[in-house]
Amino acid sequence: MFAQVNSIGLFGLNAFPVTTEISSSQGVPAVNISGLADLSVQESRLRIKAAAENCGIKLPKAVFTINLAPADVKKTGSFYDLPILVAMLSVSGVLDCDLSDCAFIGEVSLNGDVCFVQGALSMAIKAAECGIKRLFLPYENAAEAAVVKDIEVYGVKNIASLAAHLNGLSFIPRAKPAQFDILEKIGIPDFADVKGQDSVKGAIETAAAGFHNILLIGPPGTGKSMIAKRIPGILPRMTFEESIETTQIHSVAGILNREHPLVTERPFRDVSHTASSVGLIGGGSIPKPGEISIAHNGVLFLDEFPEFDRKVLETLRQPLENGEITISRASGSITYPCNIMLAAAMNPCPCGNYGATGKVCTCSKKQVENYLGKISRPVLDRIDIQVEVPSVKYEELSGAEKSESSEIIAERVQKARDIQLERFRGTDIRTNSQITPDLLREVCVMDEQAGQFLKNAFEKSGLSARAYDRILKVARTCADLDGAEIINKRHVARAVQYRTLDRKYWA
Repeated sequence: MFAQVNSIGLFGLNAFPVTTEISSSQGVPAVNISGLADLSVQESRLRIKAAAENCGIKLPKAVFTINLAPADVKKTGSFYDLPILVAMLSVSGVLDCDLSDCAFIGEVSLNGDVCFVQGALSMAIKAAECGIKRLFLPYENAAEAAVVKDIEVYGVKNIASLAAHLNGLSFIPRAKPAQFDILEKIGIPDFADVKGQDSVKGAIETAAAGFHNILLIGPPGTGKSMIAKRIPGILPRMTFEESIETTQIHSVAGILNREHPLVTERPFRDVSHTASSVGLIGGGSIPKPGEISIAHNGVLFLDEFPEFDRKVLETLRQPLENGEITISRASGSITYPCNIMLAAAMNPCPCGNYGATGKVCTCSKKQVENYLGKISRPVLDRIDIQVEVPSVKYEELSGAEKSESSEIIAERVQKARDIQLERFRGTDIRTNSQITPDLLREVCVMDEQAGQFLKNAFEKSGLSARAYDRILKVARTCADLDGAEIINKRHVARAVQYRTLDRKYWA
C-alpha cells in the first residue's frame, strides 16, 4: 500500500515543500524514516505510536517505510510528526479522503495533542505559494498562519478531532486571522519627562522619521539612555507588510506572543554589552536570528557602545549597509532581513568627562584614544546622526514646565513617514535611509544655496562618499519634517551638523 501527504519544511526563514511518502508491507512491525531526517524527526516514530494508542486509534502491525522528499534536503524539527502520522493513517485505511490539496504541520505529544511549532507563518506563506488549499497545523499557530491569503487554515487541537474532520464525522472550524490592531502604547516612558536637551530630542525625531542610525555621546548622567528608551513612543506605525516580515522572524526565533501572534508594534531591542557576535548577528548549527534581525523594522539600542567587543561591533558593518545578514554554515546559508534603526549611546572616555564643559577628565590621552578607538571609523561612517548630549542646566532641571510630549513628536514623525511611503510607493524602499544611489539625485533635490553649502562642507571636512550620501538622506528627512519638497540650506546645515562629532572625538 502507498500514500503521500503534503507538508512544509523550514530552514531558518526559508520554507520549502516536503512530500511525505509512505509504503506499508507485511513483516515484523517497524517504522523506517528516510530522506535526510535528523534525530528529532527520527524520534517522531515513538511519539506517533504512543499518541495513536492514547487516542484509541489502532495502527496495523506492519512495516511502514517513510520517505521525506526531496531526499537530498536535510529535515529537522518536530513539525513533521503530524504529516507522518496522517500518512500512516491514510495508508492504513483509517482515513478515507482526498488529501492532495492539504498540507499538515505540527508536533504530536504522547497524549495525542498537537503542539505549538515555531515558524508557522513562513511555512503557511510557502504552502499558499505551492497551491495548497487547506493547511492543518496546531491550534495555537492557527491565528498566526491564517493571515495568509488564498489558503484555508484549520487549527488542530488533537489527532482524534483531525481524523474525525477528515472523515467527515465532525468539523474543525476555519481559523480566523490575527487582527492587525495597533495596540495602545502602554508603559513607554514619555519625552515630556525629559528636561532640556531640545537639540538631542530634535536629532532623535529626525532619526525616527527617516530611520537613520544615531549615536548619542556625552558624560554620565546627561540622559542618553533615558532619551533612547523613549524612542518607541515616537516611532511611526507599522505597515501590514512590515508586520508580516517582523512576525516571521519572531516566530522562527520562538519569541512570538501567542495571545497576540501578529507583531504590530515596532521592536525595541535593548542589548547588553556582554552580547556575543552570535547573539547579536545570529548563528548556531541551524542559524537562528540574532538581535539585529529580531529588531527588523524597529530599533536596536546598544548602550555603553565602546564596551562591546570590537569584533562584535565590526560584524555590524555589512548588515547596517545592506539591511540583511547572511549566515553560512555547513548545512546551508540563511539570509535574515535586518532593516533597523541603530541607536547607540556612549561616554567619550573611561571616566566620562572628556570634552565636557566644567568637568575635569582624569584619563590620559592614551586612555581616551584607546577607548574611542574601540569604535572603528567604518562603523562610525554608517551612523548618520552623531549628537552630543551635554549636561543639563539647573534652571532646566528645576523648572516646572513640561517638555513636549511623545504624542506630539510622534504626530510629526508619522507625517514625515507618510510622505516617504507615498514617495516610494511601488518600490521596495520605505524610508529615506534606504534611498539607493540611483535615486539619490532624483529624490534629494537641493536649491542652489543648499548645494553650495554641501560642497563647501564636503571639501572643508574631507567627507567620504558614504558620508555625502548619508548627509543627503538626512537632509531629505529634515525637509520632510518641514513639509518641504526642495531641500534648502537649513536642512543641509542640520544634516552636516549631525556629522561633526567624529571629527571632534576621533580626529
